[in-house]
Amino acid sequence: MFKFGDNSPPAANQECRLPYRTFPATFQYPAVEPGTLGPCPVGSDALQGIKRQQTNPSRWKGQGWQDFAAAIRTAGTELREQAAARGTFATDAGGTSYGMPHGVVVARNAGQIADLLRVAQQFQVPVTVRGGGLTTEGESVAFGGVLLDMTGMSRVLHIDTDALTVRTEAGIFWHSLAEELRRSNMDYLSAPLNLTSSVGGTLGVGGIDVNSPRLGCSADQALSLQVVTPTGEIIECSDTKNADLFQRVILGYGQFGVITEATLKIRPYTPLRMHYFYYSSLRTAIEDLQLLDRNDASDYSGILTIMDCAVNLLVAFDTDEREAEFKANWQQRLRGYGEWSFALHMVGRYALRPWKLAEAWYLFQRKRELFPELHRSEYMRDNLMFDRSVVFSRAVWKFWGCKQMVIPDLATSADKFAEAVERGNLVCRKYFPHYTLYLVGIKLRPEHRPHYEMSCIPADAGDWAYGCEFEPMIDGKVYSRDHFQSFKNAIYDIGVDLGGSYYRFGGMMKGYIRRVFGDEVVDRHLAMKRKADPAMILNRDVIF
Repeated sequence: MFKFGDNSPPAANQECRLPYRTFPATFQYPAVEPGTLGPCPVGSDALQGIKRQQTNPSRWKGQGWQDFAAAIRTAGTELREQAAARGTFATDAGGTSYGMPHGVVVARNAGQIADLLRVAQQFQVPVTVRGGGLTTEGESVAFGGVLLDMTGMSRVLHIDTDALTVRTEAGIFWHSLAEELRRSNMDYLSAPLNLTSSVGGTLGVGGIDVNSPRLGCSADQALSLQVVTPTGEIIECSDTKNADLFQRVILGYGQFGVITEATLKIRPYTPLRMHYFYYSSLRTAIEDLQLLDRNDASDYSGILTIMDCAVNLLVAFDTDEREAEFKANWQQRLRGYGEWSFALHMVGRYALRPWKLAEAWYLFQRKRELFPELHRSEYMRDNLMFDRSVVFSRAVWKFWGCKQMVIPDLATSADKFAEAVERGNLVCRKYFPHYTLYLVGIKLRPEHRPHYEMSCIPADAGDWAYGCEFEPMIDGKVYSRDHFQSFKNAIYDIGVDLGGSYYRFGGMMKGYIRRVFGDEVVDRHLAMKRKADPAMILNRDVIF
């Protein structure tokens, strides 16, 4: 019989019993009276002709769960098994991957996590770690086992304004860390654009901001970490202390330990002044972005688009001196338009293309909704942005977030980037009527290259890597998961073809990992994983 919770369809012609009605699986669809036998709507032939895409991993079956749960409670850890507690974590920000843990543990301290992982190793129970849940491929979704919620460890432990460092628990969200730092007139260096990410989760994947072209990714700001290994050891590590572990955990996608505390570099707080330059050519905007990055001409830079019609190069500065230097030496070399000049350019463009007036109206509406959000009086004064943490969390989520966030990405070396973006843009045009692109550079530090071997940083990148996120605007429409996955695969195939990498290469896109990194690299890291995690329990559905 076919039962709810069973992933396999009934065999051909097998009777399928559902509440109130019973249907045999047949290939004919005769009219039937209510309550009589009819065709099975989930018959084995229902998906003929549809190419299946990578989907959820198989659910852990729960062997030994009761003994594990008893051992965890004996150790003094609260294990939540109620349906409501588990259902809170059924999906992630992507909204295309769904799974249920057997139980949830809210992290309180490193000792508790160490106990949990030791017992999990003993009973071979998978443990999935979750911070802000902003993954989009199911990386923070538990398909059985334990969901470890890190948000219970959200305290800032110490701010050193002389050494310019902060020690914080890793479950804290970046916007909360920014608020704490602001009270000491300090600020973070580089954080992800969406500040509802957790610190620990970000350090495990990289973290890209509009100041990454100058300062590197968020993970580069970590000076030391407290890590709980998969076997339950609590270890402090850095580039000089337990360096091998540090290099595996930074950009390690949660495979080699749970980050519980982090010491990060910080800086004195400054407001910033934004400049916007508008383009109708992606390639021209990318070339200008890379010109600024190569010459250290700005403190912040990135590209945000509305489709490929309105391409916005944003440039920002922390000091008047840096802004003045840009205006004197670089502004005239940029080929973008000012706001009003670009508006006139677009009027002329669509006057010659009246069949695209619907597209023009969409661009106008999007601008009218978005731009006031970036200039709200509570954090903008005298054209200075005093609270970019609000802008980069609330505004980003409001205008790019929804129930489903489908954000495939590409990361390449500088010389391949324009081609990668142009090819990805054509894929977006094929699959969705409206979309946005977010492009940014990442300054690489040669002394940190060991961290980058199997990560979002491409192996052939030199001084900079570049990344682009391709995000469809769902606009309230309903798309099948196969449509989304086909779109993502088309983007990821470009990365394979160009020898690039991805910011999100775990979860439902595990099938790309060997194609991107090659068997030698993957097998070497898999051997490290098996040695560090004998029962393969920690985030086991993410990479390997």
